[in-house]
Amino acid sequence: MLLVVDIGNTNITFGVFKKEEVVATFRLTTKMPRTSDEYGSVICNMIGYNGLQVKDIDGIIIASVVPNIMHSFNNAIVKYFGQQPLIVGPGVKTGIKVLTENPRQIGADRIVDAVAAYTLYGGPVIVLDFGTATTYDLVTADGSFVAGITAPGIRTAGEALWEKAAKLPEIEICKPKTILARETITSMQAGLFYGQIGQTEYIIQKMKEECGYENVKAVATGGLGKIIAQETEAIDIYDSMLTLQGLRIIYNKNME
Repeated sequence: MLLVVDIGNTNITFGVFKKEEVVATFRLTTKMPRTSDEYGSVICNMIGYNGLQVKDIDGIIIASVVPNIMHSFNNAIVKYFGQQPLIVGPGVKTGIKVLTENPRQIGADRIVDAVAAYTLYGGPVIVLDFGTATTYDLVTADGSFVAGITAPGIRTAGEALWEKAAKLPEIEICKPKTILARETITSMQAGLFYGQIGQTEYIIQKMKEECGYENVKAVATGGLGKIIAQETEAIDIYDSMLTLQGLRIIYNKNME
């Protein structure tokens, strides 16, 4: 079985694949400092909790945008799984060409999402990831990553509101019953939710206008992406497993 790991700014997301089937997923908080033994014991316990055995994991791949935890995390994998993981980065075969001005600045998570969207849904494709940041990336018909837009994530924008404005409370981010809010909580929900939809629709529209592709599709992923995708026709496909699938695809390409 294959263990895939997406280390993001907010969460570390794990997936276990048996061939092409996802048989388990689980998450850890990224921001909590951990030793290699803490990482190793927690990961092994979660694998066991899902009815699987560590000894059956025969491949591991990691994509990370958090460099400062990689030393202890990688040591945990080596110590508890007895193998070196494949880490997405320069020199790893992905199947797409990165044609931006500085390819090394593109986050591993964005490359992984682009690989998955292009492989599973074809190109040209606009790939959206609703995470700590909301990202919009363009992959051409021939599999070239040519452009990317980065905006604050919906939760990041919310945190800026209640951390910077003393009288604004921390709220649940969800769709309010109406945009015509009459009190503070729903007014914030309306601004965050419908503001994200407006941003999403406008950026996708401008990307389509400037790239010149007539049949480009928009594929989205990320925790809060589902509630946004349900409310706009600008997003054609929502795939919650896009990043995990991309890691599986990249791992298989490098084992061929």
